[in-house]
Amino acid sequence: MDGRTLEAMRTALRGPVIGPQDPEYDESRTIYNAMIDRRPAAVARCADAADVMAAVDFLRDSGCEVAVRGGGHSGPGLALAEDGVTVDLSPMRWVHVDPAARTARVGGGSQLGDLDHAAHGFGLATPAGIMSTTGVGGLTLGGGHGHLTRKYGLTADNLLAADVVLADGGFVTASETENPDLFWALRGGGGNFGIVTSFSFRLHPVSTVGAGITVWPVDTTREVLRWYREFLPQAPEDLNGFFASLTVPPGPPFPEEIHGQKMCGVVWCWTGDLDRLDDVLAVVGEPGPPAFHFAAPMPYPALQSMFDELIPAGLQWYWRGHFFDRITDDAVDVHAKYAQNLPTPLSTMHLYPVDGAASRVGPDATAWAYRDAVWSGIIGGIDPDPANAEMLKQWCVDYWEELHPQSMGGGYVNFMGAGERQDRVRAAYRDHYDKLADVKRTYDPHNFFHVNQNIEPAEQY
Repeated sequence: MDGRTLEAMRTALRGPVIGPQDPEYDESRTIYNAMIDRRPAAVARCADAADVMAAVDFLRDSGCEVAVRGGGHSGPGLALAEDGVTVDLSPMRWVHVDPAARTARVGGGSQLGDLDHAAHGFGLATPAGIMSTTGVGGLTLGGGHGHLTRKYGLTADNLLAADVVLADGGFVTASETENPDLFWALRGGGGNFGIVTSFSFRLHPVSTVGAGITVWPVDTTREVLRWYREFLPQAPEDLNGFFASLTVPPGPPFPEEIHGQKMCGVVWCWTGDLDRLDDVLAVVGEPGPPAFHFAAPMPYPALQSMFDELIPAGLQWYWRGHFFDRITDDAVDVHAKYAQNLPTPLSTMHLYPVDGAASRVGPDATAWAYRDAVWSGIIGGIDPDPANAEMLKQWCVDYWEELHPQSMGGGYVNFMGAGERQDRVRAAYRDHYDKLADVKRTYDPHNFFHVNQNIEPAEQY
């Protein structure tokens, strides 16, 4: 970056603009995934929407690549561009809840824990992820699924409006009535269309939920997964349960005798009558005796933060995902094979339900293109040791490629890795890609925002 531009930005922005010579530089370029080590020319920590607008105006003709950081959770590290500039929204971390209207307005740098905490004070919540440290912005723009998805849909299905800074530096609101084409694209189209400085969400009555964890020996993965694929889709939508291959962590609630053992399991969330929790989960013995089962009432934010300490920032990550409309016998065999060979104690595979309420939204109502999917799967190679980075990546790629023929062809855009091919981006959006490219041409015709799983602007006619 030209030194004069850097100094001019420092003068114009309320928030700090951090360069490589500043003492806080290394901290400012640190993101959740330690496998990503990029050195931006500057990090502009924006205090408000006016800062974001000013930063875009400075950078539009600078020739610098521009990345956007919300919560910094992006697996492929899309919050950073080598020698580019990160527009960092992390100072914009606030939540305003309207309990009468059951809505929340959320700053673009907020994390799920911020939203969960603020809404929980009023006995409310919205579907959003499974970890409190995830950024609200990236999750929502990709679609967003979590413990409440079967009951209340995707995060994007509960988005009511978004304030957006566009590539020309302008500021607009997108909703069903204002810029509806942009609003359609924001609900699943990723960070392609502008920088969202605030989100407005619909909230639902959720306070204390029934939380549960059931694990079975890894050599019963085939039996458990065959049972799970039949049981969950016909279960009440108050019950959510994501399937996982895992190594049991060394701590509560797990008993010491199973610590470090490979297992398969389901993490449950029940939003119905808590007096029925034990009866609803009495079925967990059907595929075979569990090695461990736990279920208890729990404040929803406690469930959302259950995995935060197990998988903190600073680990090596590589992930890939698929959508599935069924779990075939061949897919069961692949999962069973790789569950036996998890490469590190934190490496895992999850299958998240995206049926129920999410499946009843019209197939063309939002940019999310897989309303006919039943599960969104992720394969994650995870470890603290950088020496294991290539091994994690290879395990993940091998697993993904062996499973791919059993999938629907594309995956959740937030579960895509770094450097994805354009055909994989197209597969994530199916028939919606061309419409998204048209919206991109309208709001970002020169592809200013391209440090993302990129949708290229449609050609001008």
